[in-house]
Amino acid sequence: MEHKPLDQLRSVADVQPRPLSREERLQRWIDLLERDPKRRLNSLGEIEYKPPAERALVREDNSPLTVAYDDPVLRADGLASDRLGDAMRYFALSDGQAHYALCSCLSGRTMEAVTCAQRLRNATGNVAWQSAVGAWVLAALAVSLPGLVYLLS
Repeated sequence: MEHKPLDQLRSVADVQPRPLSREERLQRWIDLLERDPKRRLNSLGEIEYKPPAERALVREDNSPLTVAYDDPVLRADGLASDRLGDAMRYFALSDGQAHYALCSCLSGRTMEAVTCAQRLRNATGNVAWQSAVGAWVLAALAVSLPGLVYLLS
């Protein structure tokens, strides 16, 4: 098998890298943030009060969105800008997830990169196990409540 650099292959074939999955995109962003955990980043100012069209255009210099957009891999994969709307589309973030991870009302005017990384992880992680635990806790309370009432009366 002959090995050739990617640039040479592109001259003879249409070479397209595999697009990243949502989980891979988010993990890459989190990894980028965690590379410099103490870096102070600007949060986005009270995004929940802005109309949707205006919210989509929100950006801040030196924000977590800037960290993502500065990465050539994420840009090549389709991240269009460091505006909130583009990031929400690319990372498939809901309004609530974006608000929790990026808004100034929860983190103040600035936050450490590691804090944003943890918020992204919490907001976008698999919460199925949390729902299951919650269901078991509610079931345990429902079963034990009559006994507790009997003991306390």
